[in-house]
Amino acid sequence: MKIRATVLGLAAVLATSTAMAADNPVVVQLNQRLGALQADPVLAEMASYEKLQAQNAIATFDKARRSQRDTAQYLAERRVEIAEIAARTQAARRDVERLDRTRSELLVEASRREAERARREAERLRVQAQIQAEETERLRLAAEAEALARQEAETTLDTVAGQQANRLSAARQRELKLAREEAELVSGAKLPASKFETRGEVFTLGADAFASGSAKLSARGASSASALAAYLQANPKARARIEGFGDGQTPGQRRADALRDALTAAGIAKSRLQGAAKGAGTKARALEVVITH
Repeated sequence: MKIRATVLGLAAVLATSTAMAADNPVVVQLNQRLGALQADPVLAEMASYEKLQAQNAIATFDKARRSQRDTAQYLAERRVEIAEIAARTQAARRDVERLDRTRSELLVEASRREAERARREAERLRVQAQIQAEETERLRLAAEAEALARQEAETTLDTVAGQQANRLSAARQRELKLAREEAELVSGAKLPASKFETRGEVFTLGADAFASGSAKLSARGASSASALAAYLQANPKARARIEGFGDGQTPGQRRADALRDALTAAGIAKSRLQGAAKGAGTKARALEVVITH
């Protein structure tokens, strides 16, 4: 009953997919091949899983972008062929099982009637079953070869996706470089040195960003704050986490608050800024501004 429901569901999906993809002749042809399997009374209930995989591959091909259509079409065609092979393989196995049962029945009948004639018939059937088993094995090996080809195609797709991600990352880096140049041009000041980490783009300000023994920004610190404000304005979706590192006279939180106040005064919304203390600092590191884009 469950198999019949699966078969009926697949037939409905095939009908709907064919109607929706009428403008793509390759999709229509592939759906027709699946439809032919469903229409065959011998193969209709065979290879339901492979048919479903083939239908999904056809749907993916129908919706694929232009750059991926060739690969998607190849996968769809292979899936349909695998479904055809699997259906015929299962049908052949069923025939082998039926022939084995017939052979057993003939042997029983032979014990009661014509033993010699029944044995000859059983041998003929055995040879026939062996031939069909060998054909089944050949089809299985062919299906495995197709599966390997599919895996190679999927690896190619993964490689293409990785290349696209790298291109997007490079484009984002160029975009941020332009934003830094724009910020420095608008503010008339240089941005602090930065590096990209997993937590975001990290700008580092040294102890010279503050007046000696104070949390008040020095002229250098105010210049850096102006440039950082311009950079955040050039990236309106970016957020900044200001991490202050203290010394014996000035707590890290006060340093973080000083820069946050300067950025707020420059027009950056408080909701985009967060300040926190992060332990003891050094001459080279009194503040870190972690910007997430």
